[in-house]
Amino acid sequence: MSYLRPSLVMLILLTLITGIAYPLLTTGLSQLLFSRTANGSLLHQGDNVIGSALIGQNFTKPEYFWGRPSATGDSAYNAMASAGSNLAATNPALDKAIAERAAQLRQANPAMKGPIPVDLLTASGSGLDPQISLAAAQYQLARVAAARQLAPEQIAKLIDESTDQAIPNFMGESVVNVLKLNLALDALK
Repeated sequence: MSYLRPSLVMLILLTLITGIAYPLLTTGLSQLLFSRTANGSLLHQGDNVIGSALIGQNFTKPEYFWGRPSATGDSAYNAMASAGSNLAATNPALDKAIAERAAQLRQANPAMKGPIPVDLLTASGSGLDPQISLAAAQYQLARVAAARQLAPEQIAKLIDESTDQAIPNFMGESVVNVLKLNLALDALK
């Protein structure tokens, strides 16, 4: 009995500290200091939330830039099923999926004769990647410009404005957030 009372007091005290006080403190500080990112980096169009800058969306129309393929189960970019394809580099199913994606990209972008950027062919580890490489955006430039009947220079300027540079430059590559770029395209009209 002499051990029961101190044990219960410690249980209650630690529950209050780690279960209530600490979560409230960290949530309050994150809302105060980093409210945009703490709330999921949501993007708004007027009063409507249209997505998150952290999760890709499935764009398939020719007038939009397409993101990296998603391997999230039954529907693309399903955040509840975040996962990679788990296919080994030697798996014939991976080769078949890449060949199908390459054929689709070549058909949609007939003006592009060079190699297809790898991030347009392979899914990311999470299947939710919201960004593509600068090369992947430039690969799609002619298709988007033709579908929107805009000058390629105008689209190239939007790509440049939407590019997040790696800081410092030797640490990684520059990337383009597909949702932000497509929203900028929609804002042109």
